[in-house]
Amino acid sequence: MKALILGCATLLVGCTLGPPAQDSPTSSPRSEQRGEARALEQAEADCAAQGKHAVAERSEGETLYHCAD
Repeated sequence: MKALILGCATLLVGCTLGPPAQDSPTSSPRSEQRGEARALEQAEADCAAQGKHAVAERSEGETLYHCAD
């Protein structure tokens, strides 16, 4: 019985003092690159339907896509 209580207490302390959780898993550079790649693919598909190609430009830290001839 004492071993069970000690084990639970150890587990509780270990979880409390463990490594901090990440604030936002989507804020990693790799995740941002995947998101931008998906957005570019979507823009290319939309523009191809119009017979154009996608052009990317950065504005205020955001990547914007538009169609060009």
